[in-house]
Amino acid sequence: MTDAPILTVTNLSVAYEDMRTSHTIIDGVSFTLRKGEILGIVGESGSGKSMTCRALIRLLPSSRLKVTGGSVQLEGGGDVLALTPREMTGVRGRRIGMIFQNPASHLDPVMSIGRQIAESIRHHRGIGRAEAWARMLDILRQVGIPDPESRANAYTHEFSGGMRQRAMIAVALACDPDILIADEPTTALDVTVQAQILRLLQQLRDERGLSIIFITHDLGVVYQLCDTVAVMYAGRVCEYGPKDEVIHRPRHHYTAGLIACQPSSEGGTGPVHTIPGQPPNPADMPAGCRFHPRCEAANALCAKLQPSLDEAEPSHACACHHPVGMRTEAKT
Repeated sequence: MTDAPILTVTNLSVAYEDMRTSHTIIDGVSFTLRKGEILGIVGESGSGKSMTCRALIRLLPSSRLKVTGGSVQLEGGGDVLALTPREMTGVRGRRIGMIFQNPASHLDPVMSIGRQIAESIRHHRGIGRAEAWARMLDILRQVGIPDPESRANAYTHEFSGGMRQRAMIAVALACDPDILIADEPTTALDVTVQAQILRLLQQLRDERGLSIIFITHDLGVVYQLCDTVAVMYAGRVCEYGPKDEVIHRPRHHYTAGLIACQPSSEGGTGPVHTIPGQPPNPADMPAGCRFHPRCEAANALCAKLQPSLDEAEPSHACACHHPVGMRTEAKT
């Protein structure tokens, strides 16, 4: 990993807009991805993790969702949000690849795995069929698919869940991107296969110098895989910093709550910890800090003023008026 940023996201915002209403879904998200870094974006379902990353590559799932502010600076490529649709086709696949939680819904069921990868290579690289097919076989070997010469002719339904996910990774790597976005790629897999996929991603980072954004709700996976962590809540980044700092010395009460909710590796018999309450409805966000209705340390200031993401210490930022470990006033 180097200190050179390959992707810089600044104040990225996304809103839902229709004839009757408009409300912000992603609000001022900022982070930096360095070359060879694995950044984990973690939070509860609905926190905005996947929406943020879909906005980066301008693949929002609805025409009613609009990027309303911010910039996404790609090294050597300018602001992704300012590119024309034609220019964006040169970014997706060639500069940024993406793998999804459910590969079956993103792989063509009527085209063999090998052909899907080879056609992508031909489209982006402008090379002949034979060379594209040879490159495809090499990629299948890299992602650990056995007997690639035979399996290249198989279809999605002929692959197991773990093999489908490897095939999805192969598709994303077909054009040798600089950045890989992995949207909860191990959630539906059993523990053994999950560990294999995580090792594969680490190996790809080490061998290719790949930068990875890994979306998950599992802090155990974050600790195993990632270098840096961005914790999201209700469309905002509430804590951001090195993995060891964020997990061992959380400053935001939401981060501390997520850590407390993790099952004990020692097989404890006590009650499972939970964060009280529910995440807010995006159409009806609370005033002030969005986490304050669920936070035991909140007071009148938290209900009134939204905190900014400030460095509590070098490289470790937190958006909280009363960070964990500091004196707090009683809730009023």
